[in-house]
Amino acid sequence: MGGTVSDEVKLMVKNEIESHKVMVFSKTTCPYCVMAKNALKDAGVPYEVMELDQRSDGGQIQQVLQDITGASTVPRVFINGKCIGGGTETKAMQKNGQLLKLFQA
Repeated sequence: MGGTVSDEVKLMVKNEIESHKVMVFSKTTCPYCVMAKNALKDAGVPYEVMELDQRSDGGQIQQVLQDITGASTVPRVFINGKCIGGGTETKAMQKNGQLLKLFQA
């Protein structure tokens, strides 16, 4: 990790988070990412997803997420512009009904 992150990538990540009610930064091979996406589906919450392992700037995006959330691990799930955490947190919120409440807020 590390390296220089271009302003375009910083702006793109910020725009993705702001322009989607639910935004998931994910990797296709990550079991926690699958858990988070399934939790959102099970809660009936529509979401936008960006698969970082399918992008040449995925490493830079993870660096931006580190700066924003304090963690670079995926998934990073945002609802209404706020990071709710990763797969474990998203699944727990789906189970206790908080995910849908947060989405409807």
